[in-house]
Amino acid sequence: MRRDQPSTQRRLSALARHLGSPEEEVENPIRITDRTVEVSPTMGFSGQDSVFASIVQAPEDPILGVTVAYNKDQSPLKVNLGVGAYRTEEGKPLVLNVVRRAEQSLVNDRSRVKEYLPITGLADFNRSSAKLIFGANSPAIQEKRVATVQCLSGTGSLRVGSEFLAKHYHQRTIYIPLPTWGNHPKVFGMAGLSVSTYRYYDPATRGLDFQGLLEDLGAAPSGAIVLLHACAHNPTGVDPTLDQWEKIRQLMRSKGLLPFFDSAYQGFASGSLDADAESVRMFVADGGECLAAQSYAKNMGLYGERVGALSIVCKTADVASRVESQLKLVIRPMYSNPPIHGASIVATILNDRELYNEWTIELKAMADRIITMRYQLFDALTARGTPGDWSHIIKQIGMFTFTGLNKEQVAFMIREYHIYMTSDGRISMAGLSSRTVPHLADAIHAAVTGAA
Repeated sequence: MRRDQPSTQRRLSALARHLGSPEEEVENPIRITDRTVEVSPTMGFSGQDSVFASIVQAPEDPILGVTVAYNKDQSPLKVNLGVGAYRTEEGKPLVLNVVRRAEQSLVNDRSRVKEYLPITGLADFNRSSAKLIFGANSPAIQEKRVATVQCLSGTGSLRVGSEFLAKHYHQRTIYIPLPTWGNHPKVFGMAGLSVSTYRYYDPATRGLDFQGLLEDLGAAPSGAIVLLHACAHNPTGVDPTLDQWEKIRQLMRSKGLLPFFDSAYQGFASGSLDADAESVRMFVADGGECLAAQSYAKNMGLYGERVGALSIVCKTADVASRVESQLKLVIRPMYSNPPIHGASIVATILNDRELYNEWTIELKAMADRIITMRYQLFDALTARGTPGDWSHIIKQIGMFTFTGLNKEQVAFMIREYHIYMTSDGRISMAGLSSRTVPHLADAIHAAVTGAA
């Protein structure tokens, strides 16, 4: 070892010169002992810029950035109607009682361990999630034609599904509604799919552009993927009727279009788990194939637990088995396997009749409070004589309302009334309360009438 030291010293000194620091400027940068080589932390890097110095500052996420701006505002009147998270009448985050009960039972179970889950996740969670969205008596489940994997909430479920499709499906184009949740095009694009749009919202009626939807899907190439919001369309709150859903189904099946449902609000929209899953079940009942991404962020209030599932309904059990094997190969290099805690909470609730019934009661209470906020806001605008037809507020459904306000009016409400929302005029009805509705109505009235 000692005989090699001079040559090692020469090589490391040459390295120091190569990195841009003349030897005479680096005082004893290298010290060699019998077993280690110690290099001064400043050797060769003194005064140099970061290797990331050319990176530019990225803009704030258009949705999450609303909360950033809200948090900086010191006004006692400020209201955050941007991010989709449920709030109580007092404006506080809510943890469901049934979630606390399920969580406590898990904590008290001394037999539980923290071992890795399988790549596909918690088996009880996957089985129960499929039953929740497709129905407990779904033939697809009974015939083992459904491959379900636990994912990281709705976003992760969409990403796993789109990665799978980009690798294994013959069509790489996905059609998404215009408008849609701002993260959708990014999720699908990053996975390697080509993103196109179909008409969905009609600004003139503040309702569904059903004719435009049918025309655009009718012109889509055979086999294309189509993203469908299962219920409570985000951001518009506008859903097709069941008759319209049936026409959409017939058109899509006739052209061989592949449905990819995003179900982020099951039970949270109408208060009925079954009613909010009806669109998905229509497509499963015809024996065709589809994908469904589920999230438990809203309907169980498990936002930060990131609990979701991806289900792929196949033609046969054999195909479903092979699909699941390939989903594992998507998940393994992405995040290896999902977390256990949140999925265990969901599985506990879904598999215990008493807890399940308690959950449905709490879920309906959340949905009903949002519906009440819709009527209060509509009534407040009517009482003020605010110009325009505001009936869309009570016709739309779910967490969000697409107000129809433009960017200038939104900016005015933020500046003058400290009411925060996305620039497209979308507001979260869950962020309202009886106390803040009058303030919002005043702001909308002033924005629409041009009052300063």
